[in-house]
Amino acid sequence: MLALGRALMLRPEVLLLDEPSLGLSPKAVKKSFETIKNISTQFKTSILIGEQNVKSVLEIADRAYALRLGKVVLTDIAANLTPARIKQAFLGD
Repeated sequence: MLALGRALMLRPEVLLLDEPSLGLSPKAVKKSFETIKNISTQFKTSILIGEQNVKSVLEIADRAYALRLGKVVLTDIAANLTPARIKQAFLGD
C-alpha cells in the first residue's frame, strides 16, 4: 500500500504492478485488489497488472492477456474468460 501511495503522488496515467498479491493473506489480497480497482476509477489511471492469482485479478480487470513463454496466447474482455478457456490457452487441447 505504501508503494501504491508513493506512485500515486506522481499522478501517473499508467501504473504497472508486478504481483501485487505476492505474500499477502487472502483477506489482504481482496482488500488490495479492491483498492487497485478504486484507484483506476477514482484517478482515471490505466493499470497493467502482472499477476499469477488469475481469479482475483479477473474480478477487477477490464481486459486480460495470457502469456505463455513470452507470447500472448489469449486476449479478451476479462468477463469472457472462463477457467476452461484459460486452461486451454496454457495447456492446449
